[in-house]
Amino acid sequence: MFPIKGSTKIYGVIGNPVQHSLSPVFQNVGISSLGIDAVYIPLEVPKEKFEKTIKGLLFLENLKGFNITVPFKEKILKFADWVSPDVEQIGSANTLKKTSEGKIELYNTDWIGFLNALKEVEDPENKTVLVLGAGGTAKAVIYALKKSKAKKILLWNRTKEKALSLAQKFNITAVDKVEEVLNKVDIIVNTTSVGLKDNDPPLFDYSLIQPHHTVFDVIYKETPLLREAKKKGAKTLDGLRMLLLQGVESFKIWFGVEPPINEMWEALKKAFKERS
Repeated sequence: MFPIKGSTKIYGVIGNPVQHSLSPVFQNVGISSLGIDAVYIPLEVPKEKFEKTIKGLLFLENLKGFNITVPFKEKILKFADWVSPDVEQIGSANTLKKTSEGKIELYNTDWIGFLNALKEVEDPENKTVLVLGAGGTAKAVIYALKKSKAKKILLWNRTKEKALSLAQKFNITAVDKVEEVLNKVDIIVNTTSVGLKDNDPPLFDYSLIQPHHTVFDVIYKETPLLREAKKKGAKTLDGLRMLLLQGVESFKIWFGVEPPINEMWEALKKAFKERS
């Protein structure tokens, strides 16, 4: 544990479960490196006592902000005094900041973390992108792709109704079958949890992936999808870099300074390797 003095500002990540989160690893490296009197800790919130717990946390004078992960990214909106335009468009938030006046501001940095990570491998501008899944992460991904001027965004989800609803919200195209559009696609983004377990049934026929594809899986590991894509000679990227870069944007919101990204990245990679 980190020593917490009376003046130490508290930040963290709320979710359920959240003890597995790697965010404290790299956020505390950034805080320590810059000599900031703060600490970043995991804060597991009971699902059935969400509102009561959040009210209690926000009442703490030293608590100045936190990240929000599943399943609370939409539920947190009711506590906001102000939300960023990104939150308005996406419909969820992953970063809370308590101002010096005690006002609650909400931001979404998932979209820019995703986009900056993807751009390190492939710029989506003027590309055709297939998004798999229709949950909260998919919303942030689609928002990012629209802002980056992707040529066309296709959406597939196992539950067709959810895909149609989200496609209508963002004015993109829902597709019935992945295999029917793969040859027209430049980038494939998996936002589902399929692949967390190696024995998960595949989302589509992975043998149809081609060398010209870029495959981004938001899961923080080499999933069966990414392994097959590598075999096919496609560019691949897992979710670890996105985790870092969305956290970097949160850091800037809280502290108003550029964090030491390279130090944070090395710490995150080391912690991930040790856990794996």
